[in-house]
Amino acid sequence: MPGAIGYTEDMITALTGDNSFAIRERVLAIIAEFGGEPERIDGAALELRQLPDVLMGSSLFAEKRLVILSDLSSNKQLWEKLPEWLPRVSDDIHLVLVDEKLDKRTLSYKALAKATSIETYAEWTPRDTSLAEAWAVNYAQERGAALDRASARHLVSRVGAHQWTLAQAIEKLSVLDTISPAIIDEVIEATPSENVFAVFEMALEGRSRDVVAMLKTLTLQQDPYMFFALLSSQALQLAAVAAAGEQQPAKDFGIHPFVASKLTRHVRQLGKRTIFSIVQLFANADADMKVSKAEPWILIEQVLLRTAATADK
Repeated sequence: MPGAIGYTEDMITALTGDNSFAIRERVLAIIAEFGGEPERIDGAALELRQLPDVLMGSSLFAEKRLVILSDLSSNKQLWEKLPEWLPRVSDDIHLVLVDEKLDKRTLSYKALAKATSIETYAEWTPRDTSLAEAWAVNYAQERGAALDRASARHLVSRVGAHQWTLAQAIEKLSVLDTISPAIIDEVIEATPSENVFAVFEMALEGRSRDVVAMLKTLTLQQDPYMFFALLSSQALQLAAVAAAGEQQPAKDFGIHPFVASKLTRHVRQLGKRTIFSIVQLFANADADMKVSKAEPWILIEQVLLRTAATADK
Protein backbone atom coordinates (compact mmCIF):
# COMPACT_ATOMS: atom_id res chain seq x y z
CA MET A 1 0.00 0.00 0.00
CA PRO A 2 1.47 3.36 -0.95
CA GLY A 3 2.61 5.51 1.91
CA ALA A 4 1.80 9.16 2.44
CA ILE A 5 3.91 11.65 0.50
CA GLY A 6 4.64 15.26 1.19
CA TYR A 7 2.75 18.11 -0.40
CA THR A 8 4.35 19.57 -3.51
CA GLU A 9 3.20 22.04 -6.12
CA ASP A 10 1.39 21.08 -9.30
CA MET A 11 0.33 17.73 -7.86
CA ILE A 12 -2.34 15.31 -9.03
CA THR A 13 -3.20 12.22 -7.00
CA ALA A 14 -5.60 9.50 -8.18
CA LEU A 15 -7.07 6.99 -5.73
CA THR A 16 -9.22 4.07 -6.80
CA GLY A 17 -10.45 0.69 -5.55
CA ASP A 18 -13.20 -0.82 -3.41
CA ASN A 19 -11.34 -0.51 -0.10
CA SER A 20 -13.02 2.66 1.10
CA PHE A 21 -11.30 2.50 4.50
CA ALA A 22 -7.80 2.51 3.01
CA ILE A 23 -8.75 5.31 0.63
CA ARG A 24 -10.16 7.37 3.51
CA GLU A 25 -6.92 6.88 5.46
CA ARG A 26 -4.91 7.97 2.41
CA VAL A 27 -7.02 11.09 1.98
CA LEU A 28 -6.66 11.95 5.66
CA ALA A 29 -2.88 11.61 5.33
CA ILE A 30 -2.90 13.98 2.34
CA ILE A 31 -5.01 16.50 4.27
CA ALA A 32 -2.61 16.29 7.22
CA GLU A 33 0.36 16.94 4.92
CA PHE A 34 -1.46 19.87 3.33
CA GLY A 35 -2.11 21.45 6.71
CA GLY A 36 -5.25 23.33 5.73
CA GLU A 37 -8.92 22.87 4.92
CA PRO A 38 -9.61 20.80 1.78
CA GLU A 39 -12.32 21.55 -0.76
CA ARG A 40 -14.51 18.48 -1.26
CA ILE A 41 -16.41 18.38 -4.53
CA ASP A 42 -18.87 15.81 -5.85
CA GLY A 43 -17.73 15.12 -9.39
CA ALA A 44 -21.01 13.42 -10.28
CA ALA A 45 -22.89 16.70 -9.74
CA LEU A 46 -20.23 19.02 -11.18
CA GLU A 47 -21.06 21.03 -14.31
CA LEU A 48 -18.66 21.81 -17.13
CA ARG A 49 -18.92 25.56 -16.56
CA GLN A 50 -17.63 25.03 -13.00
CA LEU A 51 -14.41 23.28 -14.02
CA PRO A 52 -12.30 26.45 -14.47
CA ASP A 53 -13.00 27.54 -10.89
CA VAL A 54 -12.32 24.06 -9.55
CA LEU A 55 -9.08 23.35 -11.41
CA MET A 56 -7.67 26.76 -12.19
CA GLY A 57 -9.19 29.24 -9.77
CA SER A 58 -7.22 30.72 -6.89
CA SER A 59 -8.36 31.40 -3.35
CA LEU A 60 -8.47 34.78 -1.63
CA PHE A 61 -7.80 33.09 1.72
CA ALA A 62 -4.91 30.71 0.96
CA GLU A 63 -1.91 30.47 -1.34
CA LYS A 64 -2.50 26.77 -1.97
CA ARG A 65 -5.63 24.72 -2.46
CA LEU A 66 -6.36 21.05 -1.85
CA VAL A 67 -9.25 19.90 -4.05
CA ILE A 68 -10.71 16.45 -3.43
CA LEU A 69 -12.85 15.55 -6.42
CA SER A 70 -14.86 12.35 -6.05
CA ASP A 71 -16.74 10.13 -8.53
CA LEU A 72 -15.82 12.14 -11.60
CA SER A 73 -15.96 9.07 -13.86
CA SER A 74 -19.71 8.81 -13.26
CA ASN A 75 -20.08 12.22 -14.92
CA LYS A 76 -19.64 11.14 -18.54
CA GLN A 77 -19.41 14.65 -20.01
CA LEU A 78 -16.69 15.83 -17.62
CA TRP A 79 -14.83 12.51 -17.60
CA GLU A 80 -14.42 12.68 -21.37
CA LYS A 81 -13.05 16.22 -21.00
CA LEU A 82 -10.45 15.23 -18.41
CA PRO A 83 -7.51 14.75 -20.85
CA GLU A 84 -7.69 18.36 -22.01
CA TRP A 85 -8.13 19.73 -18.49
CA LEU A 86 -5.34 17.86 -16.70
CA PRO A 87 -2.57 20.09 -18.15
CA ARG A 88 -4.52 23.17 -17.03
CA VAL A 89 -4.55 22.29 -13.33
CA SER A 90 -3.08 25.26 -11.49
CA ASP A 91 0.34 24.99 -9.88
CA ASP A 92 -1.29 26.19 -6.68
CA ILE A 93 -3.67 23.22 -6.54
CA HIS A 94 -3.21 19.68 -5.27
CA LEU A 95 -5.95 17.77 -7.08
CA VAL A 96 -7.02 14.47 -5.53
CA LEU A 97 -9.30 12.32 -7.68
CA VAL A 98 -11.17 9.64 -5.72
CA ASP A 99 -13.13 7.06 -7.70
CA GLU A 100 -14.04 3.50 -6.76
CA LYS A 101 -14.01 2.25 -10.34
CA LEU A 102 -11.95 3.61 -13.21
CA ASP A 103 -12.30 2.14 -16.70
CA LYS A 104 -8.78 1.47 -17.95
CA ARG A 105 -10.03 1.39 -21.54
CA THR A 106 -10.96 5.07 -21.60
CA LEU A 107 -8.75 7.84 -22.94
CA SER A 108 -9.26 9.71 -19.69
CA TYR A 109 -7.79 6.86 -17.65
CA LYS A 110 -4.77 6.69 -19.95
CA ALA A 111 -4.28 10.45 -19.69
CA LEU A 112 -4.55 10.25 -15.92
CA ALA A 113 -2.05 7.38 -15.79
CA LYS A 114 0.44 9.55 -17.71
CA ALA A 115 -0.13 12.52 -15.42
CA THR A 116 0.27 10.64 -12.14
CA SER A 117 0.72 7.23 -10.56
CA ILE A 118 -2.76 5.83 -9.94
CA GLU A 119 -2.99 4.28 -6.48
CA THR A 120 -5.28 1.25 -6.24
CA TYR A 121 -6.70 0.04 -2.91
CA ALA A 122 -8.50 -3.29 -3.08
CA GLU A 123 -10.54 -4.90 -0.34
CA TRP A 124 -8.64 -7.56 1.55
CA THR A 125 -9.61 -11.18 1.00
CA PRO A 126 -8.95 -14.33 3.08
CA ARG A 127 -5.59 -14.52 1.28
CA ASP A 128 -4.61 -11.27 3.04
CA THR A 129 -5.07 -12.50 6.59
CA SER A 130 -1.39 -12.11 7.51
CA LEU A 131 -1.49 -8.53 6.24
CA ALA A 132 -4.70 -7.89 8.17
CA GLU A 133 -3.23 -9.31 11.38
CA ALA A 134 -0.08 -7.15 11.12
CA TRP A 135 -2.18 -4.08 10.32
CA ALA A 136 -4.47 -4.75 13.32
CA VAL A 137 -1.47 -4.87 15.67
CA ASN A 138 -0.17 -1.53 14.35
CA TYR A 139 -3.62 0.11 14.27
CA ALA A 140 -4.21 -0.89 17.90
CA GLN A 141 -0.78 0.36 18.92
CA GLU A 142 -1.51 3.76 17.36
CA ARG A 143 -4.54 3.94 19.66
CA GLY A 144 -2.61 2.99 22.77
CA ALA A 145 -3.89 -0.58 22.88
CA ALA A 146 -1.69 -3.65 23.33
CA LEU A 147 -2.90 -6.20 20.79
CA ASP A 148 -0.41 -9.05 20.45
CA ARG A 149 -0.13 -11.13 17.30
CA ALA A 150 -2.03 -14.11 18.74
CA SER A 151 -4.96 -11.89 19.73
CA ALA A 152 -4.85 -10.15 16.36
CA ARG A 153 -5.01 -13.54 14.65
CA HIS A 154 -8.04 -14.45 16.77
CA LEU A 155 -9.71 -11.11 16.01
CA VAL A 156 -9.27 -11.53 12.26
CA SER A 157 -10.62 -15.07 12.39
CA ARG A 158 -13.65 -13.76 14.32
CA VAL A 159 -14.60 -10.72 12.21
CA GLY A 160 -12.76 -11.28 8.92
CA ALA A 161 -10.18 -9.19 7.06
CA HIS A 162 -12.50 -6.26 6.33
CA GLN A 163 -10.72 -3.09 7.47
CA TRP A 164 -13.80 -1.14 8.53
CA THR A 165 -14.97 -4.03 10.73
CA LEU A 166 -11.49 -4.56 12.16
CA ALA A 167 -11.08 -0.86 12.90
CA GLN A 168 -14.44 -0.68 14.70
CA ALA A 169 -13.57 -3.76 16.73
CA ILE A 170 -10.18 -2.31 17.71
CA GLU A 171 -11.84 0.96 18.76
CA LYS A 172 -14.01 -1.03 21.17
CA LEU A 173 -11.06 -3.01 22.49
CA SER A 174 -8.77 0.01 22.86
CA VAL A 175 -10.59 1.21 26.01
CA LEU A 176 -9.83 -2.04 27.83
CA ASP A 177 -6.81 -2.60 30.07
CA THR A 178 -5.96 -5.94 28.51
CA ILE A 179 -6.85 -7.72 25.26
CA SER A 180 -6.92 -11.49 24.88
CA PRO A 181 -8.78 -14.01 22.70
CA ALA A 182 -11.21 -14.64 25.58
CA ILE A 183 -11.93 -10.92 26.00
CA ILE A 184 -12.35 -10.54 22.23
CA ASP A 185 -15.03 -13.27 22.33
CA GLU A 186 -16.83 -11.39 25.12
CA VAL A 187 -16.69 -7.92 23.55
CA ILE A 188 -16.70 -8.42 19.78
CA GLU A 189 -19.68 -9.97 18.05
CA ALA A 190 -18.76 -12.74 15.65
CA THR A 191 -19.49 -12.34 11.96
CA PRO A 192 -21.96 -14.76 10.35
CA SER A 193 -19.05 -16.77 8.97
CA GLU A 194 -17.65 -17.23 12.48
CA ASN A 195 -21.05 -18.45 13.74
CA VAL A 196 -21.24 -20.79 10.77
CA PHE A 197 -17.84 -22.28 11.51
CA ALA A 198 -18.72 -22.71 15.18
CA VAL A 199 -21.89 -24.69 14.48
CA PHE A 200 -20.16 -26.63 11.69
CA GLU A 201 -17.41 -27.64 14.13
CA MET A 202 -20.03 -28.78 16.63
CA ALA A 203 -21.50 -31.06 13.95
CA LEU A 204 -18.08 -32.43 13.00
CA GLU A 205 -17.51 -33.26 16.66
CA GLY A 206 -20.85 -35.10 16.89
CA ARG A 207 -22.35 -32.56 19.34
CA SER A 208 -25.98 -32.78 18.22
CA ARG A 209 -27.48 -31.10 21.30
CA ASP A 210 -25.14 -28.11 20.98
CA VAL A 211 -26.05 -27.81 17.29
CA VAL A 212 -29.77 -27.65 18.08
CA ALA A 213 -29.22 -25.13 20.88
CA MET A 214 -27.10 -22.82 18.72
CA LEU A 215 -29.52 -23.00 15.80
CA LYS A 216 -32.34 -21.75 18.06
CA THR A 217 -30.39 -18.51 18.47
CA LEU A 218 -29.18 -18.27 14.88
CA THR A 219 -32.67 -18.62 13.41
CA LEU A 220 -33.53 -15.31 15.08
CA GLN A 221 -30.43 -13.54 13.72
CA GLN A 222 -29.52 -14.92 10.30
CA ASP A 223 -30.99 -15.24 6.84
CA PRO A 224 -31.29 -19.01 6.23
CA TYR A 225 -30.23 -18.93 2.59
CA MET A 226 -27.13 -16.85 3.26
CA PHE A 227 -26.35 -19.02 6.28
CA PHE A 228 -26.63 -22.21 4.25
CA ALA A 229 -24.40 -20.76 1.53
CA LEU A 230 -21.72 -20.03 4.13
CA LEU A 231 -22.22 -23.45 5.68
CA SER A 232 -21.81 -25.14 2.28
CA SER A 233 -18.60 -23.20 1.70
CA GLN A 234 -17.26 -24.64 4.96
CA ALA A 235 -18.07 -28.15 3.70
CA LEU A 236 -16.23 -27.42 0.44
CA GLN A 237 -13.23 -26.12 2.36
CA LEU A 238 -13.27 -29.30 4.43
CA ALA A 239 -13.26 -31.34 1.21
CA ALA A 240 -10.38 -29.25 -0.15
CA VAL A 241 -8.32 -29.87 2.97
CA ALA A 242 -9.09 -33.60 2.84
CA ALA A 243 -8.19 -33.84 -0.85
CA ALA A 244 -4.96 -31.87 -0.38
CA GLY A 245 -3.53 -34.42 2.02
CA GLU A 246 -0.14 -33.31 3.28
CA GLN A 247 -0.14 -30.26 1.02
CA GLN A 248 -1.34 -26.91 2.31
CA PRO A 249 -4.57 -25.80 0.55
CA ALA A 250 -4.98 -22.54 2.49
CA LYS A 251 -3.28 -20.34 -0.11
CA ASP A 252 -4.80 -21.98 -3.19
CA PHE A 253 -8.37 -21.95 -1.86
CA GLY A 254 -8.25 -18.71 0.14
CA ILE A 255 -8.77 -20.57 3.44
CA HIS A 256 -7.69 -18.73 6.58
CA PRO A 257 -4.63 -20.57 8.00
CA PHE A 258 -6.33 -20.79 11.41
CA VAL A 259 -9.42 -22.35 9.84
CA ALA A 260 -7.29 -24.66 7.68
CA SER A 261 -5.47 -25.94 10.75
CA LYS A 262 -8.77 -26.68 12.50
CA LEU A 263 -10.21 -28.42 9.43
CA THR A 264 -7.02 -30.47 9.10
CA ARG A 265 -7.52 -31.73 12.65
CA HIS A 266 -11.07 -32.83 11.78
CA VAL A 267 -9.86 -34.58 8.63
CA ARG A 268 -7.31 -36.54 10.65
CA GLN A 269 -9.89 -37.51 13.24
CA LEU A 270 -12.69 -38.46 10.85
CA GLY A 271 -10.81 -39.73 7.80
CA LYS A 272 -11.33 -38.92 4.14
CA ARG A 273 -14.18 -41.40 3.61
CA THR A 274 -16.28 -39.84 6.36
CA ILE A 275 -15.44 -36.34 5.16
CA PHE A 276 -16.62 -37.10 1.62
CA SER A 277 -19.82 -38.66 3.02
CA ILE A 278 -20.46 -35.39 4.88
CA VAL A 279 -19.84 -33.38 1.70
CA GLN A 280 -22.42 -35.56 -0.06
CA LEU A 281 -24.92 -34.74 2.69
CA PHE A 282 -24.46 -31.05 1.90
CA ALA A 283 -24.82 -31.67 -1.83
CA ASN A 284 -28.15 -33.41 -1.15
CA ALA A 285 -29.25 -30.58 1.15
CA ASP A 286 -28.35 -28.04 -1.52
CA ALA A 287 -30.53 -29.87 -4.05
CA ASP A 288 -33.42 -29.96 -1.54
CA MET A 289 -32.96 -26.27 -0.80
CA LYS A 290 -33.19 -25.36 -4.49
CA VAL A 291 -36.54 -27.13 -4.93
CA SER A 292 -37.86 -25.90 -1.56
CA LYS A 293 -38.38 -29.45 -0.33
CA ALA A 294 -38.83 -28.13 3.21
CA GLU A 295 -38.43 -24.94 5.24
CA PRO A 296 -34.79 -23.77 4.91
CA TRP A 297 -34.02 -23.86 8.63
CA ILE A 298 -35.41 -27.41 8.83
CA LEU A 299 -33.10 -28.47 6.01
CA ILE A 300 -30.15 -26.77 7.73
CA GLU A 301 -30.88 -28.53 11.00
CA GLN A 302 -31.27 -31.87 9.22
CA VAL A 303 -27.95 -31.66 7.37
CA LEU A 304 -26.09 -30.60 10.52
CA LEU A 305 -27.62 -33.38 12.61
CA ARG A 306 -26.88 -35.94 9.88
CA THR A 307 -23.33 -34.61 9.80
CA ALA A 308 -23.09 -35.03 13.56
CA ALA A 309 -24.43 -38.56 13.33
CA THR A 310 -21.99 -39.45 10.53
CA ALA A 311 -19.06 -37.98 12.46
CA ASP A 312 -20.10 -39.83 15.63
CA LYS A 313 -20.05 -43.30 14.06
